[in-house]
Amino acid sequence: MQLKVQPIDIKVGKFKVVLNNLDAKELGVNPGDRVRIKNHTTVTAIVDFTEDMISPGMIGLYHEVQEQLHREWTETVEVEPAEKPKSARIIRKVMDQQKLTKEEIYELVKDITEENLTDIEVSAFLTASYINDMTEEETEWLTRAMVDSGEKIEFDMHPIVDKHSIGGVPGNKITLLIVPIVAANGLLIPKTSSRAITGAGGTADLMEVLAPVEFTASQIKEMTQKVGGVIVWGGATNIAPADDKLIKVEYPLSIDPHCQLLASIMAKKSAVGADKVVIDLPMGSGTKIPDMATGRKLARDLMSLGERLGMEVDCALTYGSSPVGRTIGPALEVREALKVLESMEGPNSFIEKSVGLAGMLLEMGGAAARGQGHDLALETLQNGKALAKFKEIIAIQGGDPNVTSNDIQIGEFSAEVKAPSNGYIIEFRNKRIVQIARLAGAPNDKGAGVYIHRKLGESVKQGEPVITIYAEKEAKLQAALKSARQDPPLIVEGMLIERLTDIREV
Repeated sequence: MQLKVQPIDIKVGKFKVVLNNLDAKELGVNPGDRVRIKNHTTVTAIVDFTEDMISPGMIGLYHEVQEQLHREWTETVEVEPAEKPKSARIIRKVMDQQKLTKEEIYELVKDITEENLTDIEVSAFLTASYINDMTEEETEWLTRAMVDSGEKIEFDMHPIVDKHSIGGVPGNKITLLIVPIVAANGLLIPKTSSRAITGAGGTADLMEVLAPVEFTASQIKEMTQKVGGVIVWGGATNIAPADDKLIKVEYPLSIDPHCQLLASIMAKKSAVGADKVVIDLPMGSGTKIPDMATGRKLARDLMSLGERLGMEVDCALTYGSSPVGRTIGPALEVREALKVLESMEGPNSFIEKSVGLAGMLLEMGGAAARGQGHDLALETLQNGKALAKFKEIIAIQGGDPNVTSNDIQIGEFSAEVKAPSNGYIIEFRNKRIVQIARLAGAPNDKGAGVYIHRKLGESVKQGEPVITIYAEKEAKLQAALKSARQDPPLIVEGMLIERLTDIREV
């Protein structure tokens, strides 16, 4: 069928076109089917329908299809039905609990990377693998396929060390201490980090307060070799791109298939050339790991996959029922980290977790003997070498190396939430504290967030502040404050949670 082109200058992230219902019916295609568009080149695209946006006899081409065709839009194109990619049938095998071959997994990852599958098809794959977990062999192939789907960083020097946290605990700013501690002791640590999806600040959001975080893979390699480490946003690279595309579909589904969690972590570590990896597994109420048994199984699976990929992996089960440190939100967390680097002034939970994990990396990388990594990491923090190295990292990423904790600007609007009675903090709800910080504007508003005056188990007197909320805009502060008062993120012993006087309220 010959159709006249109507450009639609919108990016949708994949090859998609829009047909009028009448033309689609004549072609015999349904929503989600594919059509082949021919002119000077050929593009296969996913079909959407419309009754009025596109007139009969025309085809709407989104930005990605226009770029692929490289042509003027005054001519017509030939449109014909196309078969679904092989991956659609491969996904059906996952749904039917059939084992996939290495070639099938590579084909599937290729189509995910190249946006050849609809979101519904990718959702079907994720849901099926969530219900029917992959075998160890399939998970290894999935990881290798994800690595091979993008760029890799190959260093001339070894070992390359790295760390990762599976998340779930707010305020986990430990990378800002671990990377300079490790790099100051002569090891290379090219830390690619994420931005917040559901949290109040990913590591990349935090580092962006101090310096740019968007660099290419070759720039990451060059900077790491010069100063020993970087803290950058992994999404700006083409490292394991299939993982980012899967995560976008996982988020609205609120699922994280076990095999995909393993592959996601290990693919990005493998792609940056890591030989030695420490993985932080926060455990406790509100985290992804509810108990020791679950944590130990995940650790075994991660270490087993690492061995298959030629990486040494150590895991640390860490306390996750309460935030790390006392700050939630980019600028607040950066200020807390800088204070520790400058003067060792800061929460013990933050310092000890950072030093513990950094010590593990120092031992794995050969910079410290077994059992001596913690002391070396603490000494590096205390003697100022970590601060000096962090300044080098900030400078090479284009920030101001002379920045101090006092220079970090937080939101100008603030309000306290006070204790209603004397007692102890007997419950701390991580998810609520994150929700409040996000209502205040974090992570997009870098100065927004929450400062925690009292943590789990600490005593408080009536009228004393338990948290302070910061915001860059008055309206966001009021929204966060209202939420905090209606549904408190922490409970004081003896606190009246809610008064009910009418049966209709229950």
